[in-house]
Amino acid sequence: MSVFNRRNAVVGFLALKAASRSLERRRGRRRGSALRRGLVLGLGIVSLGVLVGLAAVYLRHRSGEPEPQRLEGYAEVEAEEPAPSEQEAAEPIPATT
Repeated sequence: MSVFNRRNAVVGFLALKAASRSLERRRGRRRGSALRRGLVLGLGIVSLGVLVGLAAVYLRHRSGEPEPQRLEGYAEVEAEEPAPSEQEAAEPIPATT
């Protein structure tokens, strides 16, 4: 019995056709992948910028540079008057006539 017969030839031919169609479909999908690559590149650039900003804030905080509000010679905002105690709030206010 021979391995090469009509049935095996047809099965092989159909397998090759299916494989070539699959490759064509993959090549057709690559057109849309350019948009995907652009999106991924854009997101990568944005996330890199965020990481650089966070690193700059961390390094500034770590270096111990004083914040502008705490430097000598700057005016400081005075604290507001404390809230009235419960006793003062409970006293009735005289009515005016």
